[in-house]
Amino acid sequence: MHPPPEDAQTAQRMRTAHRRARSALGVRLAPAAREAWGWRGRTLSRPVSAPGGPAWLRLAGIPANQADLTFWDGPLTAEECVPTAVPRPRLRAHHDWDDPHGRYRAELYDHTTAPTISSASVLIADPDLPGHWWTALRTALEAVAAVPTSRHTITQRYLDWAMPRFLGVPLDTGVRSWRTAHGDLHWANLCAPSLQIVDWEGWGLAPAGYDAAMLHTCSLLVPSTAERIRSEFGRLLDTPAGRFAELVTITELLHHVARGDHLPLTAPLHQRAAHLLHRADR
Repeated sequence: MHPPPEDAQTAQRMRTAHRRARSALGVRLAPAAREAWGWRGRTLSRPVSAPGGPAWLRLAGIPANQADLTFWDGPLTAEECVPTAVPRPRLRAHHDWDDPHGRYRAELYDHTTAPTISSASVLIADPDLPGHWWTALRTALEAVAAVPTSRHTITQRYLDWAMPRFLGVPLDTGVRSWRTAHGDLHWANLCAPSLQIVDWEGWGLAPAGYDAAMLHTCSLLVPSTAERIRSEFGRLLDTPAGRFAELVTITELLHHVARGDHLPLTAPLHQRAAHLLHRADR
């Protein structure tokens, strides 16, 4: 979850669009409905009351001339392609429209009662999750990995540019094995005590082990949880492909650091990268 956009016009435009979406889909705000903002005001979500029961209304907005629709279409294609056994809020309906400011899509989801584990993607305290939660997560990610798709969470072109730049060393950036991933598996997109995985806009092909690697990288400030992830997903992470996936996710987080985000992760990211690169050299 992110703060409201600093640009007051963007915030007002998205709130107005959310009201239009509620009218179009025949729902109303739930009592004390909090705002949940996406990155830089790109999305605005709020709990609503709907004919089919409590729901969650997510509004996304993009410029009218945006050509890359990978993230735009992610939630709809996930509803069509990801197995129903993967625990997630189901998409009930959607509504699209354009106006002079851009394109909008409203998505109405089942509202899960399980809270997200963290309000931020990077973990700062051990969530102390039970064994059955980890089992459910492993099962879900195995099911996702088997989904056929031509979508990409991350591209080879990005890796060729970013990995040498942010890791600071020359290295082979070629992906040996691509697998389907959720694509944004961090602690603000996972619910407990019953597992629910939210925010499917970026799902697609990624280096094998990517989801487990991303969760591990977002846990580096909590060594006990990072160790639990290495234990639970050792079959994926303790391999050459898994170590490469970790370097990929470290690269992405270092890219965020360079833009001023997740600054407390700076030293742990560099330390973990040095450890992995040393192992890769052996």
